[in-house]
Amino acid sequence: MIVVGIGARSGATADELLAAVDAVLPAPEGPVRLATLDSRAAEPGLREAAARRGWPLTGHPAAALAAVPVPAPSGRVAAAVGTASVAEAAALLEGGRLVVGKTVLGRVTVAVALDPDLRHGDIDLRHHGDAEVGPGLVDLAVNVRADAPPPWLRTVLHEAVEASAAYPDLRPARAAVAAAHRRDPAEVLLTAGAAETFTLVARALRPRRAVVVHPSFTEPEAALRAAGHPVERLLLTAPGYRLDPATVPADADLVVVGNPTNPTSVLHPAADLAALARPGRVLLVDEAFADTVPGEPESLTGRSDLPGLLVVRSLTKTWGLAGLRVGYALGPADLVAALAAQQPHWPVSTPALAALTACTTPAARAEAEEVAHQLTAHRAALLAALPPAVEVVADPRSSFVLLRLREGARVRERLRERGWAVRRGDTFPGLSSDHLRIAVRDPETSRAFASALAETLDPIITTEEVR
Repeated sequence: MIVVGIGARSGATADELLAAVDAVLPAPEGPVRLATLDSRAAEPGLREAAARRGWPLTGHPAAALAAVPVPAPSGRVAAAVGTASVAEAAALLEGGRLVVGKTVLGRVTVAVALDPDLRHGDIDLRHHGDAEVGPGLVDLAVNVRADAPPPWLRTVLHEAVEASAAYPDLRPARAAVAAAHRRDPAEVLLTAGAAETFTLVARALRPRRAVVVHPSFTEPEAALRAAGHPVERLLLTAPGYRLDPATVPADADLVVVGNPTNPTSVLHPAADLAALARPGRVLLVDEAFADTVPGEPESLTGRSDLPGLLVVRSLTKTWGLAGLRVGYALGPADLVAALAAQQPHWPVSTPALAALTACTTPAARAEAEEVAHQLTAHRAALLAALPPAVEVVADPRSSFVLLRLREGARVRERLRERGWAVRRGDTFPGLSSDHLRIAVRDPETSRAFASALAETLDPIITTEEVR
């Protein structure tokens, strides 16, 4: 993706704007997106220029642009609009590498950046950790906690299989989920896996401006794109990968964010996410990993007062049920009804419904809380064992940690040769091949992995130092 940052004086015409772009980008090789200050995005000339070429146009708040370091800052521009270079900041915010610096052409300033993930077409949004796993490999690529459901849950599933001659009845499971979260059953959507919700949203809604906060789980964006919706990426940045609500475009009518976020393991404050809810907007919060955090302190499942809030949950992670495909969403009754209308009849199987009912009982939720506390200790053991050359990204709070290290792609391949499967980071927008996501396992496994990682890094680091 080629991102052209635009800074223009008020009143600049479409002809002026396109002439400026063509001067620095006469024959673009790949899709082009225009980016500018949000107040400038409403200018008729810029809107006409984008429409003529069929290029998407994004406007960013001044606060978001001001946070982007630019190579050619201007104090005059900063005083006038709040950011040191609209063109360069807008290009870099959506792109990755500046290839044309600030160029002033009359009343128009342009800069061009290339998103390294998108230079040769979009990245593989459908690549997930299961693709990394193979025979004989220790699996640190998939975030499912257990190899199988606990014995009591397996008994429930076996009994449900015996009862599967009858058609599924969703009502008991919906009532159980509603009771667990103190919601009305009409506000509960049962799904064949949490990821189904993203497809239902893409089918049921017609967003004018959909914004997905990245790096994050890529299925929401994949589902939106598959349904033909344009998607804007709001890329969070190191070191904290924290979401600032002010950076979300005010006119976005669909906003998608994970909490805790996969793959950064960052837990955003509930108040920051709640601040994004407003009439006319669907705020989709993916809480697939919420039960990995003791007490679920930042969960929004109980906030039925927030307009347009849709919270997505999964049973996959804690209960070892990835193959069963079982999840649910909580939201306003009218939104839930619109999503349910996109489902086939009997959308969730009898065993999955039985799991939903069983895993939302007080006893099961208490067990999940114990597991979350155990996970916290196991994550600490993993972090303590990692070699010094490894950078732990952000403040991990979930069942995985994100690492950054030199020559990450080579490290991943060498680890695979040693029998370890880890999740590559470069299929997440905003990350690179130097990022690796590691699932938290028991301390013994983590220490063995850390030892293998240290042995893998030694020759690679030595080679780099010689260079």
